[in-house]
Amino acid sequence: MTRILPDDLKHSLPTRAVHAGQVDDPLAGAVMTPIYQTSTYRQEGLGKHKGYEYARTQNPTREALERNVAALEGATHGFAFGSGLAALDAILKLFKSGDHIVSGESVYGGSMRLMRQIFEPYGLKVTFVDSRVVANFERALTPATRMIYCETPTNPMMFLTDLQAVGDLAASRGILLAVDNTFATPIFQRPIETGADIVLHSTTKYLNGHSDMVGGLLVTPRDDIAERLGFIQNASGAVPGPMDCWLALRGTKTLPLRMKRHDDNGRRVAEWLDGHRAVAKLYYPGLANHPQHDLARRQMSGFGGMVSFDAGDLDRARRIVERVRIFQLAESLGGVESLIGHPASMTHASVPPEIRAEMGLTDSLVRLSVGIEAVEDLIADLEQAMG
Repeated sequence: MTRILPDDLKHSLPTRAVHAGQVDDPLAGAVMTPIYQTSTYRQEGLGKHKGYEYARTQNPTREALERNVAALEGATHGFAFGSGLAALDAILKLFKSGDHIVSGESVYGGSMRLMRQIFEPYGLKVTFVDSRVVANFERALTPATRMIYCETPTNPMMFLTDLQAVGDLAASRGILLAVDNTFATPIFQRPIETGADIVLHSTTKYLNGHSDMVGGLLVTPRDDIAERLGFIQNASGAVPGPMDCWLALRGTKTLPLRMKRHDDNGRRVAEWLDGHRAVAKLYYPGLANHPQHDLARRQMSGFGGMVSFDAGDLDRARRIVERVRIFQLAESLGGVESLIGHPASMTHASVPPEIRAEMGLTDSLVRLSVGIEAVEDLIADLEQAMG
């Protein structure tokens, strides 16, 4: 198990982002954690080694990233994986056939696909509910329920879950709570402080922030869960390589700075879109007219750079995403560059149309990942594309 270092939780978030999880380099005193590009480690004798035997099980670069993100979330253990879905796969492997999970329905399309098309055929039962109403989780609980899973804000509808209320519910029933915190990051939202047992990140997104690696990460404050996740990580082997870990660790060092800029730009873009003639509906919790704005202010310290809007019809949505010049039409999110996407045909294409309809995810929905460019340029780009 990868535990955080003793002093990692003593400092503020910006200091943790830069320093948490890193140890002195014994060879040259390198300030940056070295990339330990090795598959195996020399042993001095039978049973005599320096704590490292094989790189699927341990890698110093990976451990530095795991400790760093755990410290940012206020957890004690971290586990890195080859993708965000590999991290969710590890969570689902905590359970057995016949166990029941209640999940928010407005989750990333790949998350729903993994639960429904991979794990349900093996006997895991999953009920999807509207996560905006905590009572929906409670009504869906059964004697076999072992976990509540939610994503907040959700992808791409920007729905919020009341983390304190759902944390209290899970604790009262003795079941686990796992939260995907990818959109908000630990800079703006801290689920463990409201009762989450596991927090998931796609490190591909904001934690890395530069769109140059793919990875996932789980953190937990519980020793018992950490012991099991550590076993699953090693036994299943879906670990990231050291270069990917180093890239993500480089990214977390500037995470507080980048999130502030994403947040500033996201608010400005959302305010400009609000009331625009080409916008039938706007989804951004940082706006006062968002139906969950009060909850967002209560549990988030910033609203981030994710903005979704309904263009009213598919043809208009297509014109917008194909006419932008600074925004780039691409999958993913959370990088320094601004991206634009069409969830119905991209990130959520695997979600059945009837479920997309229940979520309000129309064929004319457009999702923005607002980057750190000059916001005036971003608004001008949208204006020419939407005009």
